[in-house]
Amino acid sequence: MTPFGRKLRELRAARQLTLKEMAGAVGVSAAYLSALEHGQRGAPSWYLLQRIIGYFNIIWDEAEELERLARGSNPRVVVDTSGLQPEATEFANRLAADVRSLDAETFRALMAVLVAREKPPRGG
Repeated sequence: MTPFGRKLRELRAARQLTLKEMAGAVGVSAAYLSALEHGQRGAPSWYLLQRIIGYFNIIWDEAEELERLARGSNPRVVVDTSGLQPEATEFANRLAADVRSLDAETFRALMAVLVAREKPPRGG
């Protein structure tokens, strides 16, 4: 399951909607919607994402969060390390080889490192 798929399922369950009901409303098949929720499909198209946002009447921050989750929910990632230092290629290959054996705590720790790099420096 992808982060987007998990959120989509939560939204649907909170409103007690079946896959069939939601799929019909946003213009896809129930099978496609199920595959999207289970991470067996890549991120939804921009147009489908907008239909989902409209269907759930999601606005502002919640819509941005859903868009962010969709961008980060491709279950088949390709990492291009050409032109980078050798350590980048080694890291990407090691992550690809080990990703299935990492536990939730390790994922949280790795994400914390990446998120910390996004924050602007303090001071003034």
